[in-house]
This record gives sequence, C-alpha cells and structure tokens, in this order.
Amino acid sequence: MYRKHFIVILIFVAAICACNKDVLEVLELPFTGFQKPANFPEPVYHFATNTVTKEGFELGRKLFYDPVLSGNNTISCGSCHIQTSAFTHHGHSTSHGIFDSMGTRNSPPIMNLAWNTSFMWDGGIADLDLQSIAPITNHVEMGETMANVLQKLRSSATYRAMFKKAYGSEEITTSNFLKSLSQFMAMCVSSNSKYDSVKRNEGPGFTQDEQEGYVLVKQKCAPCHNEPLFTDFTFRNNGISISAVNDLGRYLITQNDADRYKFKVPSLRNLSYTAPYMHDGRLFTLDAVLDHYATKIQATPNLDAQLQSGIALSSAERKKVLAFLATLNDKSFLLNKQLSEQ
Repeated sequence: MYRKHFIVILIFVAAICACNKDVLEVLELPFTGFQKPANFPEPVYHFATNTVTKEGFELGRKLFYDPVLSGNNTISCGSCHIQTSAFTHHGHSTSHGIFDSMGTRNSPPIMNLAWNTSFMWDGGIADLDLQSIAPITNHVEMGETMANVLQKLRSSATYRAMFKKAYGSEEITTSNFLKSLSQFMAMCVSSNSKYDSVKRNEGPGFTQDEQEGYVLVKQKCAPCHNEPLFTDFTFRNNGISISAVNDLGRYLITQNDADRYKFKVPSLRNLSYTAPYMHDGRLFTLDAVLDHYATKIQATPNLDAQLQSGIALSSAERKKVLAFLATLNDKSFLLNKQLSEQ
C-alpha cells in the first residue's frame, strides 16, 4: 500500500519537475546580442570595434563576478555592483573594497552604459573599455595590478578555453580582457520600466498622479535629467554641502576651477533600488533628496544656475513626482538571469 503511494508521489513530483523544466526552457531566451530599445537614442559605445557575441559576453560575465580580479581574491566587480540593487552597492554610503577599505564615493549603477560618454562620478574615464582598469588597480577598491590579473587568468584552463571560444586563441591579452568586461556591461540595459512600456505603447498608461508627476519632472528636472535616459551626462554642482573629505569632483580630472564640486548627473531610473543617493551616499531616501532641492541647497562654488532658487514642490506635487519616479523602476533588470552570476 505504502509502496504504491510512494510510486504515485514519485510520478507526480517527476511530472512537476518536467513541467518546470519546460517552463524554464521557454523563459530562457536565446542570446541576441546588444539590442537598442525602440524608445532609446542610438548608443555612443563603439560596437563596431567590439561587437557583443555570446562567447565574449559570457566571458565578461564570468570575469565581472570573479574575485580573482582583486589583490587578495576576495572582491569582484559584482561585490560593489549588486544586480538586485541595479548594480549599485546597497547598505553603504561609500563603498567598501579590499581589506574592507573605505572609499570616498558611492558606487554608481552599471546601467545603460552604452549611452554614456564618460564614466565615474568625475568623468575620469572616457571609454568603457578602459573603465575596468580604475577599480582593479585602485588600492581601496580591488588593489591589484593588470599584470597580476592577466597572470592569474592565464594559469586557469577554464579561462584559456573561454578566451579561445570568444577570440579564437587561448592567448589572454589586456585588450580582449577589457573588451569582454565591456560586452557584459554594455548588455546591462534597463529599458522595461512602466515609463518605457507607456512610451512604446505596450501596456496601460500612466495614472493621473503619474501623468501629473511626469509633467512636473519635465518642468522642474528636465534641464539635467533628460528622457529617456533621464540624465544629460553633464557635470554639475547640485548645491550639496562640501563633504568632510573635500571631494572636488570633476576638478580632480580637469584642474579647471570652474569644475570644482561638480559631479556627473545620475540617471533617475531605478531610484527605488539605488539608495543611498548623491556622490557620497549621504542621503538615504528620495524624500531627503527632494528636501535638499527644496530648502537645503548650499551656495558652494560653481553652484548650477538651474538651482539658484531651489526646486519648490508642494506636498501634493511631491506625491505626484514620487509616483512618476516609481514608473522608472525596472524590476526585470534586477531579475534578468542573463546578467546574474552563473
């Protein structure tokens, strides 16, 4: 009797597993390479010199999540760029690196980088293919040298095989290493929020609050946060008080006094997942951000002209702005298995 019940249960479980397997196979979409969303402008990244391939992307993904890129083999790119936080570092105002060293800035999200003309809060990197060098070699981030990274990769049969699949040779070069990381990062595209769905006529429209919030954002925030990417990629002083470390921002790169205390304008996409906010993560909520722009802007050197009088919002307007900002959240980006550690 019990044996019959046991057999029936086994058959039932096997059937469920088979169905789940079928579902998973259906959900696992084929690799299509980089695809420009219909409502996005043309990307600026040079895909002509680094076409995204399945093999190159998979190699870049493995590298992104591998702590072997750090000096003590404990910190990966994914340590400070966590997918479930839109590839930012949640829980830290400023990011922690090798040996729990503290940086001075909050990790920016890895999101829609194929449209970026510069990288880092100060724009110190001008090409996505070079961006990875900075955190790898920074002594408070990953604390390694490029030479040591390549040597460790060359000692791995797995990596030699993956480089051969991606580039036709087991030789592991700096160029191909960096291009693979770029292929992964370029594929981190967030374009499936409610806002995108509305713009592409793919689903329900905005609610009244969302629509009115959309109008307010266009009126009060658009000079810096242009749609559809919701940043103009410029560097501006948003009036936040000077930090204890006196971070001079863009000036550290250009040595131009007009760039003191200017930082790159971040995107408004996925704000529900990317707290804390500002270049040093000093603000923990969106209400605190709106409070800053309403009443707490400081007249620091090079304060942006758009912010001289602040951005006043009534309580009703604030509610509507927050409602619209929520339409820029893209949960599918956080759950995209293709971008997850395998």
